[in-house]
Amino acid sequence: MVSAAFVLTMLVAPPWLLTTLAGPPLPTSPTGAQMRSWIVDPLNQHTLTAGLTALAWLVWLGLACTVAATVARRARARARWLRRLPLPTPWQAAATSMAGAAALNTAHIPTVDTPIPPVPASTGTLHPLDGAADTQAGDGITVPGGWLPDTTAQQVAAAATLVWLRRRRAYQPGQPSTDASDPASLPATVTAVRAALTDADTQQPPATPATAALPALPTPCVALTGDGAADAARGILLTRLLAAMRDPQDTTRLLITHTALTTLLPDISTDTEIPGLRVVGTVDQAAALLASLINAPPAPGGGAGRPHLLLLTDPPNAPTTPQLATLQHAGATVVMLGAGPSGTSWSIDRDGHTRDEHTGRPGPRLCVLNPTAATDLLAVIGHPAREWQHPVTEPAPLQRQPTETGHTRIPRQAGSDRRTAAPDIPAVTNPRLQVRVLGRPALLAGGEPVTIRRSAALQVLVFLAVHPEGATTTDLVQAIWPGLPGHTLTGRLYTTLSDLRAAIRTATGVTVLGYTDDRYHLNPDRVDVDLWRLHAAAHHAATALTDPAPAWQTVIDTYTGDLAAGHTWAWIDPPREATRRLVLDAYASAAAAQTDPHHRLRLLQDAIRVDPYNQTLHQLAADQLNALGDADAAARLLHAYRQRLQLAGVGASEIPHSPGADPAAYPTSTTG
Repeated sequence: MVSAAFVLTMLVAPPWLLTTLAGPPLPTSPTGAQMRSWIVDPLNQHTLTAGLTALAWLVWLGLACTVAATVARRARARARWLRRLPLPTPWQAAATSMAGAAALNTAHIPTVDTPIPPVPASTGTLHPLDGAADTQAGDGITVPGGWLPDTTAQQVAAAATLVWLRRRRAYQPGQPSTDASDPASLPATVTAVRAALTDADTQQPPATPATAALPALPTPCVALTGDGAADAARGILLTRLLAAMRDPQDTTRLLITHTALTTLLPDISTDTEIPGLRVVGTVDQAAALLASLINAPPAPGGGAGRPHLLLLTDPPNAPTTPQLATLQHAGATVVMLGAGPSGTSWSIDRDGHTRDEHTGRPGPRLCVLNPTAATDLLAVIGHPAREWQHPVTEPAPLQRQPTETGHTRIPRQAGSDRRTAAPDIPAVTNPRLQVRVLGRPALLAGGEPVTIRRSAALQVLVFLAVHPEGATTTDLVQAIWPGLPGHTLTGRLYTTLSDLRAAIRTATGVTVLGYTDDRYHLNPDRVDVDLWRLHAAAHHAATALTDPAPAWQTVIDTYTGDLAAGHTWAWIDPPREATRRLVLDAYASAAAAQTDPHHRLRLLQDAIRVDPYNQTLHQLAADQLNALGDADAAARLLHAYRQRLQLAGVGASEIPHSPGADPAAYPTSTTG
């Protein structure tokens, strides 16, 4: 702006001064007398003034020409840039309008977010969470190793939710952890998909049928060729399995030859069972299996009894051609990797775009996944075989350690690789700054909430509270923005940290965010964190040599809600589950030490409120009700628990009925 004003002044001021002082630049033509006078005396005052005036006009004219050339050059460059600028499509324009409206409505969101009510995991919908990945609204999302349609991504997220619900169901408070209940993080591709849905869905997406993500495959046979053929086959495999998982009665089942499976997924574990997937050795076995399913009596639920999809690694040879014809006549759709002798042939590029090789017409875009991405996503569908070989029919009794050992298992905080979370951190006396992460996260200065403008800054605050040992730049970037190259996000992280520091400094005048040994951390001498106090209380209870019941009660009282309640950040599930298990162990230990049966029952009921999906707690509470002579209440408790699992899409058939109850009055669900 200053330079523009200066140039304008240089263009306007000199002509005005010259015109005012010396007259116009082109006066009337000189007369003959003036010419003779100039020849006689060329260096008089009049001719010198005229020469200097002409020189000044020439200098100004050169300046004006330079400015005009510069403006013209920049205008041409801007015109070329505008011609190359892609105009938004109608869908992109609509998405931009929605995003703008959402930004106006959320410009002044307070620090403490309202918790979002839970949604049944089987619906396939998710809450928005903070994260980042390459997204395209209304189309699909791109993650490292592939591309997924929006509906498929939502089903992946719903399947991930079911994984955590199954872990919560299988966990036995007070007992050694098992692989099925391990709160380890899900694979990186799953995390990237869940994070990508944040940008793609600013509002809750409407419920869509499971078949919405299924590609319309030509029947009876389609051959996949091109650079993306194998990736598209893996995408079809995942899409069909997710659909079968969500609506098993309305979707087709999947057959795959062993050669095709090992070719597409060379790293898949042989100890994994994938619901909805049947592996056969040869095409002959597939044809025989299909014939047996066709001749079998209808299923009790009325579902389809025969598979509708077959994947092959290579085109059929002469001996297998009759079997393929049998499969096609029976209604199965055959997908071959490579050119086939008949049927439709699709050429697929790396991005999943299809083209009919015979007609040249473009086809639907398919989900494409490389082997790593497909294996990661199948992890939320498949279950370890040992998990189903020995279903829990009766929870193990709580085993409390003898008093003299003073040791009860404390789950290790997920992500803490240097020390368990903070029993050694001293309590802060009258802290000016308090960080509350149990329940709705908040930053309090003198009891008043501090406004944090950036949602990523709130994530950083909670992440550092979960990891008192500190976190590197890489740790923070990978947690908050999974699925994107870390080197492209360093500037965004520094801006987020600067904004968080400024908010804290403005509210308290002190600095609590430190940087030591390449790790960011919260200063334990200047900030009080409720999660740290919870771990300190649990450590004290586990090492109490005499009368640990009050110490366990302190743990229970310190727990005020789920970690970062109301937020579904991509990294939050493992530490949230570890924190929940910490308090469940406290409830279980306090109940085991309680001699009053009524008080023991109240403790178990309170523990069920903390985790309403835990099977062990429900069985212990039902046993306690039966011991008190209230078998009907025990039956109602187990029936309500089975209904909750059925609504969530988790199998409930493993839950036994309460002794003394009428099974017909409380039918067992067989979902899952």
